[in-house]
Amino acid sequence: MTTGPLDLAQVRLDNALLLFDEFVRQTARNADAATLRGLERRFAERVQIQPSYWSQIKSRSRQIGERLARQFEHLCHKPRGWMDLPHVAGAAEPEATAGSEREPRDDDERFIVGLVLTYYRRHPQRARTRLLDLLGEVLLPTPAPAPEALPAAGSARPAAAAKGGPAVDDGTDLWRRSNSGVAPLKQKK
Repeated sequence: MTTGPLDLAQVRLDNALLLFDEFVRQTARNADAATLRGLERRFAERVQIQPSYWSQIKSRSRQIGERLARQFEHLCHKPRGWMDLPHVAGAAEPEATAGSEREPRDDDERFIVGLVLTYYRRHPQRARTRLLDLLGEVLLPTPAPAPEALPAAGSARPAAAAKGGPAVDDGTDLWRRSNSGVAPLKQKK
């Protein structure tokens, strides 16, 4: 009855190699030659093992145990138990890509998401209003440009466009709207 552990060891090895391939693809997207050097070492650092240990795992002289499998899952943002299930490289890729578009990709994105969530949880209505105002340009489709000769009544066009000059969107209007009603940190004396 040694087929169970051998199969699990092979599944974990295959999944570790999938994680390495995923790491290489992510790194190679916007990489220069210097970034591409040392990928094996950097992957080992990401999963917090020695590069020599990663080399031994790949050469099948070491197996991935329970604790190391959970460590790989945690550090590569995979659900618990992911390392123990077989995954097909081509079939799982579109699913992972689609799901990861909504998930934070790095520490900076996780920080921003955490910051927004903290703000929203403390002041849900105000956060919703402010964020929709701030992100309105991105979230809402841009309307077709209005003819220059007939400005709409009450339109929020820049002063240069109202005087007949070219309409330049430098973001100052959005900045003014997002800052209106924001109190300063200290009262001025």
